[in-house]
Amino acid sequence: MSISEDLRRNRAAWTKANERYTDARAPEAWAREEIEWGTYGVPEDELKVIGEVADKDVIELGCGTAYFSAWLARRGARPVGVDITPAQLETARRMQAETGIAFPLVEADAAEVPLPDASFDLALSEYGASIWVDPEKWIREAHRLLRPRGELVFLCNTPLSVMCMPDEGRVEERLLRSQFELGRMEWPGDDEGVEYHLGHGDMLRLLRRTGFEVLGLWELRAPESASDHSFYDFVPADWARRPAEEIWKACKRV
Repeated sequence: MSISEDLRRNRAAWTKANERYTDARAPEAWAREEIEWGTYGVPEDELKVIGEVADKDVIELGCGTAYFSAWLARRGARPVGVDITPAQLETARRMQAETGIAFPLVEADAAEVPLPDASFDLALSEYGASIWVDPEKWIREAHRLLRPRGELVFLCNTPLSVMCMPDEGRVEERLLRSQFELGRMEWPGDDEGVEYHLGHGDMLRLLRRTGFEVLGLWELRAPESASDHSFYDFVPADWARRPAEEIWKACKRV
């Protein structure tokens, strides 16, 4: 499989993340009964973004260890997980064997998925392709994979949090870059990959010209009971109430 240098860097970064954190976290994530969103676990029952998923064909683009697909499978969906990182998929397969929750896993670039057109009712990305793949490419691929009126749901950082994010360390109380500097972003460090962050205007225009109708935008507020995350500590819980994360929902126009 031929991949770009950006994807090669991201695959290396997530191989290291799997060693350091995501593999060990997988059993807890797969065991969770309720669907939760974001770093601080805002309940889907509170947000009501996805709705009923029973009997729906779902593709998760950048599934990582595939815990979100497992949550959907428990609710009667037929998920397929796609990820570029073999180590993450190996963890997902181990969890499938341990839990008995089985669904297909595909090693592929989320911008070039080896599956037929119009195969899915829902395309999902929870901090997968939504920030780690060029949005011009992966959103177009999601559109191709969806059936008419199929829905796209994805979680990403808010533009505000990225504009307040230093090159190293925690998010700050001041703007460090303008909204017009968003887009492809590189963070320093040998184990860091390449991220993509768009302002709201750019994202709206991209979705519309790709053939989507925007259905909603949810800003996530970390629960008052939340404490700082032990691994993703660059956004403290207090800052995550400003907000630091958001969910987009769109539907493929007929």
